[in-house]
Amino acid sequence: MISKLFTNGAMQSVERLVQFTGARHKVLTNNIANFETPFYRSRDLDPATFQAGLRDAIDDRRRSGASPIDGVLKMRNTPNARFHDGGATFNPGFDDSGIMFHDRTNADVERTMQHLAENTMAHNAGLEILKNEFDMLKMAIRGRV
Repeated sequence: MISKLFTNGAMQSVERLVQFTGARHKVLTNNIANFETPFYRSRDLDPATFQAGLRDAIDDRRRSGASPIDGVLKMRNTPNARFHDGGATFNPGFDDSGIMFHDRTNADVERTMQHLAENTMAHNAGLEILKNEFDMLKMAIRGRV
């Protein structure tokens, strides 16, 4: 019964979002730390692939259960992400979308900073939604409305 509190609604999908954005933040800050490193190739986790996988998992959950928002969210593994009960493991790929410079790097400061800002906003939004979910649970436990 209590486990349904954590498998109901948006809690699982937001948890996966926070896991992804946390991992992507580490990858992007590692790119920033290596801007001056010769022969360094930028890495990234593709948000579009993650979003498509999350959308598919939510659609599968809606189709399979008696309630469209109830049940475990089962995300499929991809080459860059492995999902398990305790969380997820991410393996960033090379971001070869930029220009290769004379020192054999492809670091694009402006694009990396843009990705970092977008990722930070998504991460903070996910954390705020989780905080609100837990605040509602805390209110329900206390018996206040």
